[in-house]
Amino acid sequence: MVDDHPIIIEGYQNVLMATKAEDQTLLIDTANNCDTAELMINRASKGTAYDVCFFDISLPASEDGRFASGEDLALLAKKVLPNAKIVILTMFNESFRIHNIIKEIDPDGFLIKSDLTSMELADAFQQILKSPPYYSSTVSNYVKKTITSDIYIDDVNRKILHLLSQGIKTKSLNEYIPLSTSALEKRKKQLKLLFSVTDGKDETLLQEARDKGYL
Repeated sequence: MVDDHPIIIEGYQNVLMATKAEDQTLLIDTANNCDTAELMINRASKGTAYDVCFFDISLPASEDGRFASGEDLALLAKKVLPNAKIVILTMFNESFRIHNIIKEIDPDGFLIKSDLTSMELADAFQQILKSPPYYSSTVSNYVKKTITSDIYIDDVNRKILHLLSQGIKTKSLNEYIPLSTSALEKRKKQLKLLFSVTDGKDETLLQEARDKGYL
């Protein structure tokens, strides 16, 4: 379980331990940031693999900048722990964000924290084990609607946003991302169109990205 708020992880643990089936044994490892989580995932890939991984989306980035969110960790887990069930728990309930997570990660469980009760978390956990996926009500309602938005922020664009938010200048982005300056400029222009930034300012782009849960 990865969440930057220890009390939330404690709550999840207490619910699952109290409601597990008699024949289930739960061994739960926890992490509060991307660096610790990355180490644990890679260690599990070489030893005892995790059956289920819970990821919050908003997490402190890794020191090397390779992992900036729970999405990055989920993609790593899907790669090195192919049999693990991936569960996303997040406060973000904006439709762009939901669309992006489903398209990029296709999680076995997708739970919006504001939807959750203890009983729903318990039910979700058992369903994810037996017959995924399980989506909480906000996600289910979104999925039921026709997806008309093509808005999708890929890994490179998310890294651009993250680096800009850390104060990295556009001319220096190619030190971190293996693309030409012109290609990076083009992507930044596309992001501004995507987020309806009319004043052309990077600050406005970053604020819009934060408001929609991408930072």
